[in-house]
Amino acid sequence: MGKIMRYVLVATAFFLLPANVLANSLVKPGVVAGIAKSKISASPEGEWNKLKFRPGSKVEIWTLDGPQLNQVMFFGGVEPGQPLFKEADKKRAPLPKVGSGMLITDIPALLESTYRARRDVNRMTIETQEPAVVNGTSGVKFTYRFVRNEDDVERTGEAFGAVKNGNLYLVVYEAPSLHFFERDAPRFKRLLSTIRF
Repeated sequence: MGKIMRYVLVATAFFLLPANVLANSLVKPGVVAGIAKSKISASPEGEWNKLKFRPGSKVEIWTLDGPQLNQVMFFGGVEPGQPLFKEADKKRAPLPKVGSGMLITDIPALLESTYRARRDVNRMTIETQEPAVVNGTSGVKFTYRFVRNEDDVERTGEAFGAVKNGNLYLVVYEAPSLHFFERDAPRFKRLLSTIRF
């Protein structure tokens, strides 16, 4: 099956999800505060859709065309000892936790191990990793690629993570590597440049 056909099938499956999963609200241009129930704020230049579905108590997802085609995930102030996502089975399948005294260099590995455990990722590679500053907050910027078992579609991600007052703040943009990532990456970069923690 060709890659384009796979993307069409994934997008079609998204629109067949139950309405309560798809329910969302519109994020209008301008200053938006309290993202992911945290101190994160941003100033999007255009409209985004905020999904009702939240994979964790400190997670918020924005998308332009649906989460299978492009999404930005905000992780807002995840405390030490807590996972990035809600745990489905703490005893048999515990998720990796934010470490006390976590370094910014630990953030990409935490995301990778979480994805492998929770998002059914069978292949993931951290491609680049470098110190970065976003609006005065020092952190780490990194890129990665991953494939989930459910659809075998390669996705590319770009992220910025920081540790502030001991809590983890992370903003992640992901889209299929073919076409969608490059198409929407400039909008993510502009959004990221407005983020404050």
